[in-house]
Amino acid sequence: MKGLKVGLVRHFKVVRGYPNTLVTSAELMKWVGEYDASDVVENEIDLCNIEWKRCFSSDLPRAEKTARKAFQGSIVYLPELREITLSPFVRWNIRIPLFVHLLCIRVAWLLNHRSQQEDKQAVFNRINAALDQILLHDEDVLIVGHGGIMMFMRQELLRRGFAGPKFRRAENGKLYVFEK
Repeated sequence: MKGLKVGLVRHFKVVRGYPNTLVTSAELMKWVGEYDASDVVENEIDLCNIEWKRCFSSDLPRAEKTARKAFQGSIVYLPELREITLSPFVRWNIRIPLFVHLLCIRVAWLLNHRSQQEDKQAVFNRINAALDQILLHDEDVLIVGHGGIMMFMRQELLRRGFAGPKFRRAENGKLYVFEK
């Protein structure tokens, strides 16, 4: 008997890239908007000779474009597969390195700080709701999403009895196969 396969793919690399300068909170949020709207650099995706029956994708443009390249059939776009929203911990009008902003945001999110639009439980709930919908048909399925969400999705797939590769930060445009 063949096992059920779930393929996770992080969207293609984003053209906009990360700012390499010091930024204020307002500039950080402007960059987030530019990043979300940016085009991508396509690459070939090795689909491991698996005949994927269905495909689900985040509804953000970078994931949509990746999904269309990876899957030829009908794609279901889910807002539940979007990346965790970045919200500055504090609204500083001073320029600090991007990594400091991101570190503060990550710590604030982990501590469920009120500055964050979505707390940990809300993220886990939406990932679980998406996986419940995606796994309903018991078919090999491809999921195109974002790096942060993929880390939590991997944890949930393992919790649900799937086996698959470890990754700290998923590579852009690379398939990670989980099987049950």
